[in-house]
Amino acid sequence: MEARVERAVQKRQVLFLCVFLGMSWAGAEPLRYFVAEETERGTFLTNLAKDLGLGVEELRARGTRIVSDQNMQFFVLSSLTGDLLLNEKLDREELCGPREPCVLPFQLLLEKPFQIFRAELWVRDINDHAPVFLDREISLKILESTTPGAAFLLESAQDSDVGTNSLSNYTISPNAYFHINVHDSGEGNIYPELVLNQVLDREEIPEFSLTLTALDGGSPPRSGTTLVRILVLDINDNAPDFVRSLYKVQVPENSPVGSMVVSVSARDLDTGSNGEIAYAFSYATERILKTFQINPTSGNLHLKAQLDYEAIQTYTLTIQAKDGGGLSGKCTVVVDVTDINDNRPELLLSSLTSPIAENSPETVVAVFRIRDRDSGNNGKTVCSIQDDLPFILKPSVENFYTLVTEKPLDRERNTEYNITITVTDLGTPRLKTEYNITVLVSDVNDNAPAFTQTSYTLFVRENNSPALHIGSVSATDRDSGTNAQVTYSLLLSQDPHLPLASLVSINADNGHLFALRSLDYEVLQEFEFRVGATDRGSPALSSEALVRVLVLDANDNSPFVLYPLQNGSAPCTELVPRAAEPGYLVTKVVAVDGDSGQNAWLSYQLLKATEPGLFGVWAHNGEVRTARLLSERDAAKQRLVVLVKDNGEPPRSATATLHVLLVDGFSQPYLRLPEAAPDQANSLTVYLVVALASVSSLFLLSVLLFVAVQLCRRSRAAPMGRCSVPEGPFPRHLVDLSGTGTLSQSYQYEVCLTGGSGTNEFKFLKPIITNLLPQSTGREVEENRPFQNNLGF
Repeated sequence: MEARVERAVQKRQVLFLCVFLGMSWAGAEPLRYFVAEETERGTFLTNLAKDLGLGVEELRARGTRIVSDQNMQFFVLSSLTGDLLLNEKLDREELCGPREPCVLPFQLLLEKPFQIFRAELWVRDINDHAPVFLDREISLKILESTTPGAAFLLESAQDSDVGTNSLSNYTISPNAYFHINVHDSGEGNIYPELVLNQVLDREEIPEFSLTLTALDGGSPPRSGTTLVRILVLDINDNAPDFVRSLYKVQVPENSPVGSMVVSVSARDLDTGSNGEIAYAFSYATERILKTFQINPTSGNLHLKAQLDYEAIQTYTLTIQAKDGGGLSGKCTVVVDVTDINDNRPELLLSSLTSPIAENSPETVVAVFRIRDRDSGNNGKTVCSIQDDLPFILKPSVENFYTLVTEKPLDRERNTEYNITITVTDLGTPRLKTEYNITVLVSDVNDNAPAFTQTSYTLFVRENNSPALHIGSVSATDRDSGTNAQVTYSLLLSQDPHLPLASLVSINADNGHLFALRSLDYEVLQEFEFRVGATDRGSPALSSEALVRVLVLDANDNSPFVLYPLQNGSAPCTELVPRAAEPGYLVTKVVAVDGDSGQNAWLSYQLLKATEPGLFGVWAHNGEVRTARLLSERDAAKQRLVVLVKDNGEPPRSATATLHVLLVDGFSQPYLRLPEAAPDQANSLTVYLVVALASVSSLFLLSVLLFVAVQLCRRSRAAPMGRCSVPEGPFPRHLVDLSGTGTLSQSYQYEVCLTGGSGTNEFKFLKPIITNLLPQSTGREVEENRPFQNNLGF
């Protein structure tokens, strides 16, 4: 027990010494670590942090990993201590076979930043295999005439161990006739020869049974035995002799099973059975026996199994030719296996990063290694990817490559990339391997929401119900996930007096716009505001759009009669001379409509009249004219009801009541102007105008005096000649009716009410006429002069 502990301590000291030496070679030589085969799992090999000159935290942060060509993981790297531990028991004979030394290369891969260290694990052999003879019994036939000193080749034993633990000596059981000579084959193998000490006498001893023992050099040594039976024969004095002592042949590794490798030939000068030669392998290994077979009669050597250059490049065979008398000769056949490009390149992926954030600078996507088991040009490789991808390959040491981004990626252009890495060797024919990698691109909030339109025009009819959906705005975001979730909001209006918060609202999730209250076209025809769309990224991005809301008019206002006023005061009376001709302009009904468009197109018609057919109303301008000549039988007081109707749907209407007083001797309704000779009538016109002005002046003076007396009686507070502005829905001091509506002319009416009167009755109504000549009649009417109609006559 103490001896084992001491040997373990010595092994550990040797191991630490080798690790120290491996660290000193890290700059130019790979790191070397040594371990004995069959060492228990979990055995400490080294501390990589110390070997690499890094701290444990730095070693972990840099993403250290172990990469090797073997499929099995022989090591375990502790992330807490940086210790490199053995992951399983190693069998040197299984890993390396007869190769010595047994070196397992691997790489230490540091990803951040990328760095590679080469390392090797040397597996030391222990004496765990005893020498073994393939045959339990070896038969020899020796002529009794054989001279002392003759040597006979015996089958060699097989020992899987190497070095000092391999086969080192042969012994034979003590006897007086034979001893053993041990010879080296020149390739590290030894074989025994049985040497005759003295002359045999078949009659005295016809047969010998000796024990051949094979010993290895281990401590303690192991051994194997086989029985050697020697039959003493009569004289056969000629041994077979090969034509060539050495045969060298090259065989491609893809040669089919059963194909002939070489044909060996030997001659024997004896006759009969002593001259019959049989060919066989001499001290052949198990691998040779599985791979080759020889025809015992012809000496033709054939393939028994498929060759593999990557496994074994050279075979050395010893072929023995034995005659019928037991004599034998030997030759050596060296078979060199030539490489064929039969192995495709292999791609060993070490790391893959996916997904990759868009807009990132140069990023390492993958780290991989290329391996080709062929040799020469067959093992040289070229690595490439597609040309239309934003990635490049960067070669590194030990056939390592890194796949990196060539420029920042844009997820909105491509959400993923399918990269095909093509590895081609330079052999004939060329073989290639394709490896597919899918790299996903993760989203970054780099796109602001975009409205489908820069501006929106929405239409809503007035008198709408509250919370009415009036339209929608829509914005899209090219990002994904929460970065593409859009929230809508109302922004401040450019008009500070616009109560936007009480007019509209917006659904933050879908952009639907709602009218919060009923709109009135007559108060607000249109308004504008801006809406915003904000995503939920970090930081959040936003955009704006202009929304214009147009209020559509509804026929919700009836026509309003401006003249004559219908306020319940004394009726308005129009004076018409009985001498008026048909078409005489009595008055004009003036009305307006608060609506717009066709809802404000007004038409007039005579609804009621004291004497139908006496008066007519023009439908488009509201002018009341006489329809025929007046007679003495017509009542002096006429009452007309005029209907004013708009063109809305449904139409709305209002009525105006007119009182017409037929008078005698008021004035001529009009003067017909001669059309043929206007120059001859100029003098007559001057006389008529002077006379008419004199009479009218006297009449107007009387009227004014009467009006003044009435005003003083009704209201002492109202000075003579002043007018107060009426309250309520009536227009203010001056009402301007342009010809843009239903009126064919432009009119201005000055409306005055008596201040302080309980009835708010009209004092007077004076039209300010710019052009009252009806173009259709071509007549000059008396209304070209200012006039006053007193109310209450």
